[in-house]
Amino acid sequence: MIGKLIFEDGSVFEGKSFGFEKSTAGEVVFSTGMVGYPESLTDPSYKGQILIFTYPLIGNYGVQNKKYWESDNIKVSGLIVSTHNNTPSHFLSEISLGMWLKNEKIPALEISDTRFLTQKIRAKGTMLGKIIIGEEISFYNPDKENLVETVSSSKIQKIGDGSKNIMIIDCGVKENIKRCLLKRGLRITIVPWNYDLFNNPEIKKIDGIVVSSGPGDPKKVNETIITIKKALKKKIPILGICLGHQLLALAAEGDTHKLKFGHRSQNQPCVLKESGRCFITTQNHGFAVSKVPPGFKVWFENANDGSNEGIIHENLPFMSVQFHPEASPGPTDTEWIFDEFLKFI
Repeated sequence: MIGKLIFEDGSVFEGKSFGFEKSTAGEVVFSTGMVGYPESLTDPSYKGQILIFTYPLIGNYGVQNKKYWESDNIKVSGLIVSTHNNTPSHFLSEISLGMWLKNEKIPALEISDTRFLTQKIRAKGTMLGKIIIGEEISFYNPDKENLVETVSSSKIQKIGDGSKNIMIIDCGVKENIKRCLLKRGLRITIVPWNYDLFNNPEIKKIDGIVVSSGPGDPKKVNETIITIKKALKKKIPILGICLGHQLLALAAEGDTHKLKFGHRSQNQPCVLKESGRCFITTQNHGFAVSKVPPGFKVWFENANDGSNEGIIHENLPFMSVQFHPEASPGPTDTEWIFDEFLKFI
């Protein structure tokens, strides 16, 4: 079946459907990663977005078991690829990409010139779009909603049995953040994005707080910002990741802004300001820190566009990074960020 990708500027691109046959709308973004499509599709940070993969062949190694995903289902609103491989070959593959998308009711199109689509977004900036397969629908702007509310857990979850208790504020946490903390022998308590850590008898001991990654505009996540402000006053060690980086900056009186087309890939170069060493990172965000808060200094900087990639307090145990140190789907250059955080625990 033939479908259409329609941008808000009126441009239309036809493609062959290989996912679930329904219409969908969202913000159209692109990722330049060569691998890791199962991890990307299940990353809650993609909520509300139609994702274009620039790598020309997607689906060639199928989809592995759910235990390897970054959440329990696909989070993108729709998918665009140049060429879909429906005959995957990999010893871990359990299902083809196309069948997975159909099972999860996610539409997808093959549009051969994804390079042109990407150049269009780079030139004009991220745009709203819709995939039309049959029924006509309106455009949808995910930035007008608090998307964190739609992906955060609604219950408290406790895992691990270490002596130190790390709170994860779940703004759309990726599974590999949990895995990275667990393998360091920590006990983890995962709480909803709007949970009041400091006025609840169920929370007895907090040795450190990780503010997770997640989707959307950080300025919509006011309850989490309030919680972080309280933690800053109590001088509890804090690590922010991706959206958590932006939320820490806002809580500490910094500021954020929307990037022209965002960073989404596994090949973003970030420079550690102190040494000048460059790390290759995985990223998925459309917003960035535009003003470093008082008392903090720049920790990392993006080597491509100079945008902020991390802040660290000059004296207190507060730090955050815009990239993903948990590195799923890779590379693993910056997993040491967790060890740096644990020095303060």
